[in-house]
Amino acid sequence: MVEAPILIGLDGGGTSCRAALCLGSGKRVEVVGGPANVSDFAGAMARIASLLPRLAKAAGLPKAALGQAVAHLGLAGVMDAAMADRVVAGLPFARVTVTDDQPTMIAGALGLDDGVVAAIGTGSFIGRQTGGRIRSVGGWGFALGDQSSGAWLGRRLLTETLLDHDGMAPSSRLTRATLERFGGAAGITAFGLSASPAEYAALAPDIVAAATAGDAVAGRLMGEGAAYVERATAALGLAEGEPLCLAGGLGPAYAAWLPPALAERIVAPKGSALDGALALAARLAALEVQ
Repeated sequence: MVEAPILIGLDGGGTSCRAALCLGSGKRVEVVGGPANVSDFAGAMARIASLLPRLAKAAGLPKAALGQAVAHLGLAGVMDAAMADRVVAGLPFARVTVTDDQPTMIAGALGLDDGVVAAIGTGSFIGRQTGGRIRSVGGWGFALGDQSSGAWLGRRLLTETLLDHDGMAPSSRLTRATLERFGGAAGITAFGLSASPAEYAALAPDIVAAATAGDAVAGRLMGEGAAYVERATAALGLAEGEPLCLAGGLGPAYAAWLPPALAERIVAPKGSALDGALALAARLAALEVQ
């Protein structure tokens, strides 16, 4: 009998990095660390390296056992094969594949089913799976895209707050509270000079809460984000009967802002991006023994 391999899945984004390890016995352990977007390559690799000994310890294994594992890593910021190869070169696993975080999110949310996944957290992308093939839009990073994301929402709030300060846009309880929170327009400007996507995204929960409570500016921002999701599903050709999964830390918050015809298609994701990473590791292991 061939002994089942150690499987490792890792989901790394702009806010956190989560890793899971499964043993042949079915035992599964998970650990969480800091951001692992490879746009900060050194930082991401350092956080992954610090996470792996913790993962082995949680499973009751020596660190050296990771060298026998089959792994899949889905990391935000992996834009091409060259970047994936750079990541692989710094990993200890016997067999490993590295992609961006889109395949892992879709594999976790849809399994083998057709449909669309709107993955919205610190960043965002919208992907459609049909017959096992995936096409996606967005995911181009905070500087040029990531519409609907937490970082995008946070930046939009600060823009609207400054416009309110200048008397050029409607005021609301949220914009007034935001201006006070940052100590005025100068504080917002200083924040914007160095803030990371994760720091912008930290404002998103307040926006969602304010929108739910009826704040007009927050509601308009949520509506803008929902409109992007609607446009993306149309661009991807969402077919009759196909479901829509709202995934990621912020995705489900948009359900109330989508048009009814799209909202009625929403189904809960079957699993997380971390589940998807483990599933892709299992597929790699199965290919190796065929």
